[in-house]
Amino acid sequence: MKNTELAKGIYWVGAIDWNIRDFHGYSTNRGSTYNAYLIVDDKITLVDTVKAKFKGELMHRIRSIIGDPKQIDYIVVNHVEMDHSGSLPEVIAEVQPEKLICSKMGQKALLQHFHREDWPYQVVGSGDEIKLGEHTLSFLETRMLHWPDSMFAYVKDEQLLFSNDAFGEHLATSERFDDEVDAGVLAHETTKYYANILTLYSQQVRNLLAKVAELKLDIKTIAPDHGVIWRKDPGRIIASYKRWSNYESNGRALVIYDTMWESTRKMAFAVAEGLLEAGVPYDMFDLAVHHRSDVMTAVLDASALVLGCPTLNNGMTPHMADYIQYMRGLRPSRKIAACFGSYGWSGESVKMMTEILQELKMTICHPGLRVQYVPTHANLHDCVELGHTVAKATKAFLAGEQVESVV
Repeated sequence: MKNTELAKGIYWVGAIDWNIRDFHGYSTNRGSTYNAYLIVDDKITLVDTVKAKFKGELMHRIRSIIGDPKQIDYIVVNHVEMDHSGSLPEVIAEVQPEKLICSKMGQKALLQHFHREDWPYQVVGSGDEIKLGEHTLSFLETRMLHWPDSMFAYVKDEQLLFSNDAFGEHLATSERFDDEVDAGVLAHETTKYYANILTLYSQQVRNLLAKVAELKLDIKTIAPDHGVIWRKDPGRIIASYKRWSNYESNGRALVIYDTMWESTRKMAFAVAEGLLEAGVPYDMFDLAVHHRSDVMTAVLDASALVLGCPTLNNGMTPHMADYIQYMRGLRPSRKIAACFGSYGWSGESVKMMTEILQELKMTICHPGLRVQYVPTHANLHDCVELGHTVAKATKAFLAGEQVESVV
């Protein structure tokens, strides 16, 4: 087996999941990896494990490097989520390590997941160090990025950061490093990963980046628990996280809609025409066609959202209700927003969508536009004007002007 060495004595021993297509409602069309790392030193150390079904692949890679897995002295658990710890009980049973190194919250989560009080826990906190021989591991707790137990492990002499779920992407590939894969694919999957997993934790990301700067950590390589390893330019992904966590946007508007009998679709295209007339580029997402996680990927960088939905049974249609609840959980913020929709006899959907966007602290630039049954030429003119209004507010927002919500 060809072994992948990140630095002297440090190897990737993870698993490639070519077939996964859904990750808690996030579409993983390019699969994923569950990365684990082996440090061969005086104290041989395994950093993280893999999803339960991939335990054999993990152990095969370990054997190709050190022969007998029982030579492993320490196991570091940076994150307890089951895609990284699912195989841990079997690995511990086979390896019988001296120490199982985790954060205080990590120990609590391991006990709650596996109910094993007899494991050799060693709890570490931010600033703690463990000397392995030539290499020294130091630790930084990263609570709620994105679980309470999360932490980073840092190899000081190699300037190598094991970042658990931060800085990763769901991408199955035979290549292990950022400079070996298509740059466009990597950029998309990295954006999608942040949008669908970490948007909710943007404040924690900002705090973490500030802490890393304060500690003056020199980072030459970032080794996350999903996707490729950043060795060519780790500063690139750090800069992206800084931009995303500060809700910086790209000047585009998104028209996100569902339709029943084409009336709301007609309104959506008229809104889009108004955006373009007023000089704001846009993207269109029909929720019957686009997966919620792909829409969220575009939302991450967008400056404005315009949601359209007909009323069904005094509420939103299932496609919009599904999407907006998904977005609500991720809590994107600092965007211009407006809503529109058609209805037959009640028309509650526009108000419902607007209230959720208000809850997300978006700036509502229009009170909402409703059309009964099929839009007339005059109705479509109003939709174009709605597009103009969103465009004007978006331009003002991008210029740094204060834009007040109208509802």
